[in-house]
Amino acid sequence: MTASPPAPGASLPPSRGVQTIAFAVATSLGIGYVPVAPGTFGSAAGLVLWALLPASAAPALVVTAVVFVIGVWAASMVERRSGRTDPGIVVIDEVLGMLVTLLFNPAGWGGAVLGFLLFRLFDVIKPYPANRFERLHGGLGIMADDAMAGVYANIVLRLALLIAPAGLL
Repeated sequence: MTASPPAPGASLPPSRGVQTIAFAVATSLGIGYVPVAPGTFGSAAGLVLWALLPASAAPALVVTAVVFVIGVWAASMVERRSGRTDPGIVVIDEVLGMLVTLLFNPAGWGGAVLGFLLFRLFDVIKPYPANRFERLHGGLGIMADDAMAGVYANIVLRLALLIAPAGLL
C-alpha cells in the first residue's frame, strides 16, 4: 500500500535533516539539553559569541539580526515538534538576548559580565512589554521577550558604563 499524496495546499512535514538543523540551532548546539539552568548556559553561549565578533558595530548588528530570524524559525519548529509552548531546551533566545544586551555598548569583560547578570535578571522578571511579547505565537514570542529583556539590560549597562570609573567595566 502506498501513501497518498498530500492534499493541495497542505505542507509536507520537514525532513529529518531540516529538523536536526532546527534543533541544533534552537538548542545552541545542544546547550539547551543541560539539565540545570539551560537558559543561563544559553546566555553564556551568547557571551562567547559576542567575544568572537569583531569590535565594530556592523558585524554585531548583522549577526544579531541573523540570530533573531533563524532563531524564530528554529524555535517555531522545535515548539511544533515537541508539542510544548516555549520548550526549555530552546536557548537560542538567550543567545539573542545577550547579543542585544551588548550591542553598541563599549564594554570590556567587566561590562560583559555585568551585562550577563543584567540580562539574566530582566529575562527572569520580564518587565512590560517583555511579558506581553512572550505571548506572541510560536518562535516569534520565544525570541521577542528575550530581545526585549536584552534591550532593558542594554540600557542599564549603558548607564553603568557612563557612571563607572574609567576602565572598570
